[in-house]
Amino acid sequence: MENFRKVRSEEAPVGGGAEGGGPGSSPFADLAPGAVHMRVKEGSKIRNLLAFATASMAQPATRAIVFSGCGRATTKTVTCAEILKRRLAGLHQVTRLRYRSVREVWQSLPPGPTPGQKPGEPAASLSVLKNVPSLAILLSKDALDPCQPGYQPPNSHPGPSSQPTAPTSKRSLGEPATGEGSAKRLQPGPSAAEEERMA
Repeated sequence: MENFRKVRSEEAPVGGGAEGGGPGSSPFADLAPGAVHMRVKEGSKIRNLLAFATASMAQPATRAIVFSGCGRATTKTVTCAEILKRRLAGLHQVTRLRYRSVREVWQSLPPGPTPGQKPGEPAASLSVLKNVPSLAILLSKDALDPCQPGYQPPNSHPGPSSQPTAPTSKRSLGEPATGEGSAKRLQPGPSAAEEERMA
């Protein structure tokens, strides 16, 4: 493949089975029409995705959001869903894993003809069909069926962002903090040999 460069990558059409589906198919059949769908890509910025998702979920009309990503974007998809679950307590989650077929088209690098190619013919191309993992995570404010595969109930314990913090008071540089003893720092004193020399 060192003499080829990738020209394009596209989703290959797959039969309408439960595993595959085209680019517009959703793994959640009973999804409400007002749900927000976030397509996470490899180059997406997490802060941009979460800013939009948080603003969307703050609206009372939005009851569910779906994060989906495939290939190298699956880890970023999980990260976005987990951060949103910590920011907004009480979200029910359903995770679906499937595979998508992606067709990559590669074209030969040298502009000259390859062996066996007549002059004037277009450059040789190669088509590769790959199955890449695809992940879709549904987060819903409404209760979901706990018997369906991939269901996770809302967190029973609050996240670190919602824990109350103890008020802190400012202290001057020399004062000990509350709870600290008033122990002084021990400076290493002169050893016995040094004391005899000084005397």
